[in-house]
Amino acid sequence: MSTTLVLVRHGETAWNAEGRLQGQTDIPLNDVGREQARVAGMELSARAWDVVVCSSLGRAVETAQLIGAELGLELSERISGLSERHYGKAEGHRVRDLPREEIDRLLDSAELEDLVTRRGLDALLGLVERYEGQRIVAVAHGTLIRLTLDAFSAGPPMKIMCNGQTVQVDVEALRQHMATVNP
Repeated sequence: MSTTLVLVRHGETAWNAEGRLQGQTDIPLNDVGREQARVAGMELSARAWDVVVCSSLGRAVETAQLIGAELGLELSERISGLSERHYGKAEGHRVRDLPREEIDRLLDSAELEDLVTRRGLDALLGLVERYEGQRIVAVAHGTLIRLTLDAFSAGPPMKIMCNGQTVQVDVEALRQHMATVNP
């Protein structure tokens, strides 16, 4: 059986609703986010799944637990490599309220996008290797998902995912990309 991997962006938090950069600041889900997680779980329950994993941040853990409850699965693993980009001094700020120069200054302390991408690729490849032949649901974060999938997906750059949104990963494209990066 082939390996199936679906990524889910965590449910909404108060900071998502307010347009604040969260990064690795651990903000819990709000009621809307909990409902988004349940709905994602119900939608995913149309298929059989073997494993639910997530990033180590609380909002992803709670989302994964709510999805797992809908799927009849316990959370199998928390993976720090799936955590959101660290935005440094920009975390907690509403980007739309700041002038471009201030945003750039704050982002000088952020984790580099190339490092986030590499971390995400390594985490996904590790997942598909550890759970070979299984159907995996992995809860992660918007920027990490976008940067990681854009690194090996054909087509236009990925748009920002909504909270609770799912996307299926082309596991073979991931493996082929990583084989060229790590010959």
